[in-house]
Amino acid sequence: MQSPVFEQLRAMCAAQRAGYWVLIDPDKWEFKQLAGIATAAGESGADAILIGGSLLLTSNFDEVVQTIRAAAKVPCLIFPGSALQISRYADAILFLSLVSGQNPSYLIGEQIKAAPLIKHLGLEAIPTGYMLIESGRVTSAEFMSHTRPIPRDKNDIAKATALAAEYLGMKLIYLEAGSGAQHPVPLEMIRAVASYVHVPVIAGGGIRTPDWAEQCVEAGASFVVTGNILERSGGMPARHSPPTDFNLMRSFAEAIHNASRPF
Repeated sequence: MQSPVFEQLRAMCAAQRAGYWVLIDPDKWEFKQLAGIATAAGESGADAILIGGSLLLTSNFDEVVQTIRAAAKVPCLIFPGSALQISRYADAILFLSLVSGQNPSYLIGEQIKAAPLIKHLGLEAIPTGYMLIESGRVTSAEFMSHTRPIPRDKNDIAKATALAAEYLGMKLIYLEAGSGAQHPVPLEMIRAVASYVHVPVIAGGGIRTPDWAEQCVEAGASFVVTGNILERSGGMPARHSPPTDFNLMRSFAEAIHNASRPF
């Protein structure tokens, strides 16, 4: 029997390995491209696939997740923008609480709506402290959540927020610059947070090169997420054609897996 997804993630961290996650936003890809990008992610060395986004312009989220899961060779986790993004076909869901903001809807409101359905479906929920970090422009997550991100030069606020999330029982801390971020989360902030808490730190948003991804790990990130850069690198062709993003994803995976975490 396969172990719970979080136990797999914790085992990876215990081995001092960092993981590479590919984010698939259903609003950014055509449905016919989903299987191809999921297959490419697994074959290029990604450790997990995140599915979700700030909006949801499709009515077939279940079918989206089922399609990605069938093609993927790695765990598929829902990365929900709201309680609408839940599916029985995922391996787990990041149970996000936007701890960097003070909007009750995203601190606890959407979670209350989602919890009974998650329980009914038997979906593994991984409590995650979600922190928006200033990125140089207003991102979709910031706009939709009606919250202000943590200033990128305020490491003390980021540390205190992450520690509060850990004390509240969060198992992961997600430092998010946002989709299409002008600037990624500063390495100094990743280092400050990762050295201050005892739970794995995820870095995402605005990560455009394998070199920067490697530096995120060297600063203390246990997991690095890319999404927007893959969308920009060229549309995916038909399902069984060689994906144009294969080499880029493989380069990210190699850089992340070969980097050394200090904590």
